[in-house]
Amino acid sequence: MGSTMDSTPATSALFRDLLGQAVDGGAKVAPELAQQGLKCIERGEAAPVPATAFLTALRLRGLLRADPVELEAVLGHRPPVVVAPEMQAALDRVMDGQALTPEMAQAAFDRIMDGGVPDAALAAFLTALHMRGESAGELEAAVRAMRARMIAVSGMPDDAIDVCGTGGDGLGTLNVSTAVAFVLAALGVPVVKHGNRALSSRSGATDVLLELDVPLPVEPARIGGMVERHGLAFLAATNHHPAMRHVGAVRRALGFRTIFNLVGPLCNPARVTRQMVGVFSPDWLETMVRALQATGSTHVWAISGDCGQGRFIDELTLAGPTRACVLEGGQVHAVDVDAAAAGLEPAPISAIAGGPPAHNAQALQALARGARGAYRDTVLLNAGVALHVAGRGSTIIRGGAIDYAALRGNIRLAADALDRGAVAAVLEAVRSFRTDVPNRVTG
Repeated sequence: MGSTMDSTPATSALFRDLLGQAVDGGAKVAPELAQQGLKCIERGEAAPVPATAFLTALRLRGLLRADPVELEAVLGHRPPVVVAPEMQAALDRVMDGQALTPEMAQAAFDRIMDGGVPDAALAAFLTALHMRGESAGELEAAVRAMRARMIAVSGMPDDAIDVCGTGGDGLGTLNVSTAVAFVLAALGVPVVKHGNRALSSRSGATDVLLELDVPLPVEPARIGGMVERHGLAFLAATNHHPAMRHVGAVRRALGFRTIFNLVGPLCNPARVTRQMVGVFSPDWLETMVRALQATGSTHVWAISGDCGQGRFIDELTLAGPTRACVLEGGQVHAVDVDAAAAGLEPAPISAIAGGPPAHNAQALQALARGARGAYRDTVLLNAGVALHVAGRGSTIIRGGAIDYAALRGNIRLAADALDRGAVAAVLEAVRSFRTDVPNRVTG
């Protein structure tokens, strides 16, 4: 199906700001903002996807009665967008603020993953879900659709772990979970990390790994060889989830988090059963854990760090308490983690502000070579918990709460791996792996 984003106008900074306010600007959006956005669309200052998202936001806020997809085509002087009946029914339902039935959700996400939904309709659907709040049933349907179409990787160690985040927190920090993966590998923990390019941030895991020239193998034998030789492998989402090519362009054009930020960490191609997953909001912690439990995971920590002022990061943080939902021994429960109690100096989230891939790659290399500061401490905190999830180091939960003496012990193990050069050695060894084959990422 042809993309509605071919040969389209650039979206102005003004309209981007209006879109952000319309989608995430609180309970009330002024009619004046709506009129300003509509004028931008009429003047051709918005590409079809952000324009449709803006119109959808107005519809959900009661400021528009028309169908957003149809209206955008009229305002953009384009032919009407043809939407399959079952997708139109799902779209109408979410724009009315209702949750999809399991059958409707499955049909909608199957069609999306097969490329059968025009960009404009997909933009409206994802925007409406984002604003209304995705239901657990909708998330499960999206996971089933994505897993059914992924290129799986077999033969990984039974105790392999994944450390990844949803993204979508909008904070633009340095790459924490990628650095944690190198620390864990230096400590003998097998890591099969699943990651993606930046979609709603400046530098995703895949972006920084490409900048570092770290291999992202596709063939199972090479993935297995990398894990066997170096204790870790990185799986680029686009190499293993070809169906995501049908949504990637729309996600980038929207610029805010969508349900696919949640789906990605639930679909590791190696089907690891141990996972520490960062989540952009604590509201989703238990839902994420329950979804992973239902699909075979045994040891899971879903974490969301409180940065203050209503902001949360998809990592354990030095900026405030981290909320966690834990699956261990078949039981699910909640705990909080305090970085100061773990012996680490508190720091604002701005202390680990990131940038483009080159900047983040340089910071990761400096970390591996011994650089001190908030980035190192954040990585140590996350690595200390990840060691517990991996079943290594000390058990950090006693009586349903954090045993901070044990956590400090795990942090010391991670610090030692950095200080004695083991992390730098793993990074350099991995960069030289498969030097005869050029690095590539599909999609």
